[in-house]
Amino acid sequence: MTLPLKIDFVSDISCPWCAIGLAALEHALANLRGEVAVRIHVQPFELNPQMPAGGQDITEHLTQKYGSSPEQQAQIRDTIRQRGAEVEFDFNPSGRGRIYNTFAAHRLLHWAGLESAEQQLALKKTLLVACHSQSQVMDSPEVLLAAVARVGLDVTRASAILASDEFAAEVRSAEAFYNRQGIHSVPAVILNDRHLISGGQPVAVFELALRQIAGEAKASHAA
Repeated sequence: MTLPLKIDFVSDISCPWCAIGLAALEHALANLRGEVAVRIHVQPFELNPQMPAGGQDITEHLTQKYGSSPEQQAQIRDTIRQRGAEVEFDFNPSGRGRIYNTFAAHRLLHWAGLESAEQQLALKKTLLVACHSQSQVMDSPEVLLAAVARVGLDVTRASAILASDEFAAEVRSAEAFYNRQGIHSVPAVILNDRHLISGGQPVAVFELALRQIAGEAKASHAA
């Protein structure tokens, strides 16, 4: 029996571990194909909600936010690239250079979710590639609209959203909800509104958790 499984993927496109976590989750789901019927819902989280337009030099930002040195940051980037390679996500070897405000991207992702869960997920993945593989300017309307076009969503509609504050309240409300639920770092993967997996975990961790939850659901259904 194929069991339904709801997954809320709470994340920010500027988070490299979110790119790793989503790729690892999809690998785990591929290993469970036929056992669970899954729909992934992308949910918003902003790592840097106060980031101004134009962004900030990423070395400067990480030093201010975490107190890390350039050498420590280089070591972390190497770890991230290695973990990304394990799940077939390519990080730009030169890094990103700058980090940007992602609120406009979250508004587009909210809209995309109203159109189609599949297109929302596709847009999320396209934006992650634009940010971490291609080091694009992630608060640029041109970059965001190119991602929209790439996944087959309505560019004219997306442009109108970017030119307004449409879906701002909905994104803020969703962010506040997950904050109240104790989500203060990402990625956060919530299964069936009950089970939480935190961080960019390896494929095996996701697969084990998915099998356990699917087994519990199957036992409950049979009881």
